[in-house]
Amino acid sequence: MNISFSEVNKESIDDYKLISKWNNDESIKHLIIPNFTEGDLPDSTPEQLYKQALSQAGMHHFLILADGTAIGEVSVQIDPPQLHKKVKNTGWIGITIGEEKYRGRGIGRPAIEFLEKKCRELNLTRIELGVFAFNHNAIKFYKNMGYKEFSILNNFTFYQGRWQSDIRMEKYL
Repeated sequence: MNISFSEVNKESIDDYKLISKWNNDESIKHLIIPNFTEGDLPDSTPEQLYKQALSQAGMHHFLILADGTAIGEVSVQIDPPQLHKKVKNTGWIGITIGEEKYRGRGIGRPAIEFLEKKCRELNLTRIELGVFAFNHNAIKFYKNMGYKEFSILNNFTFYQGRWQSDIRMEKYL
C-alpha cells in the first residue's frame, strides 16, 4: 500500500465533506473531538469545517491517501491557542484515520513522520498534541514515536458517562 499526502483544497468544500464524514463517525468521534458538555457530541457539517479552516491562521491540513484514495487527514497548527505549554514555534498536530478498514494497519507511523517533516520545514522546534486518557492505543503509539507526557488536564472531555482526562504530550525536534 502506497501512503501519500495531499494538501486539503481550501478553494472547495469537497474535501471538507470527507473530513466531516470522518468526524461524525460514531466509532471514532469520541477519540478525535472533545465533548465539553454532558450531552451528545453534535455532528459537524462540511460548511462549519470549511469556515473554521479558512479562519485558522497557521493551519496546514492534508488528506492521507492510500493508493490515491483519501482515507484520513492530518494537520499542523502553528502556535495555536490550545497549546498547554506556550512555547513559541510549536506545532499542534492531529491525525484521523477516517476509513475504518485502514485503522490498525500501520498508517499512523508514516502520518507522524510526514507531520514531523512538515514541522521541520516550517522551522518549528517543538510538537504538542493532546490524547484522551482512555485512548490507550494512541498513547502507546505516541510514546513509541518519541513523544513524552508532560501534563494531564483533568475533567477535559465527557465520555461514557463521566469526565475524562486529556494527556498532553510533546516532542522537541
